[in-house]
Amino acid sequence: MSAFTFQPLTPDRFADLEALFGPKGACAGCWCMFWRLTRPEWTKGQGDGNRRALRKMVRAGVETGILAYAGDRPVGWCAVAPRGELSSLERSRILKPVDDRPVWSITCFFVSREFRRRGLTTKLMKAAAAHARDRGAKILEGYPVEPKKGSMPDVFAYTGLASAFLKAGFVEVLRRSETRPIMRLALGRAKGPRASRGS
Repeated sequence: MSAFTFQPLTPDRFADLEALFGPKGACAGCWCMFWRLTRPEWTKGQGDGNRRALRKMVRAGVETGILAYAGDRPVGWCAVAPRGELSSLERSRILKPVDDRPVWSITCFFVSREFRRRGLTTKLMKAAAAHARDRGAKILEGYPVEPKKGSMPDVFAYTGLASAFLKAGFVEVLRRSETRPIMRLALGRAKGPRASRGS
């Protein structure tokens, strides 16, 4: 199926995220909380604790990300939020702020196995960009990996690949690590698929 729709994660869609992530929470019980917690907090909550923490945030109206659907089926996820809410980014030596400009950040992707390598990640980025722009963001950042040689197992590419960010219009602005560029997109008029407001 080539047509996808995109929606922000809201309380009434949390069951869709659970169906997409499965019992392992997408990756080792993460539930997309890695960037929001200290490492001890994340480890302590691994599994159901992290799931409950994310659900509590979503119920409180915190911006957490975008779901992709093929028909009624959730098939993809992109975590996007104001950078200031992502404490692990603030503590990172490699991914520390480029400057003092306010930005939103894309930190994670998860796509159902049968929908991988179909360009869905790039489409999710464009939907996330429209979502962030509609909420007043001027700059969207990403922190992809750029493998030195060949391909990289999907589990290690959860922040996205640099090549996909380039396809979505991002440009590299800084690189403190050989394989981890910081990329940005200026949020002008949206051209990609949009994440609808509300539920």
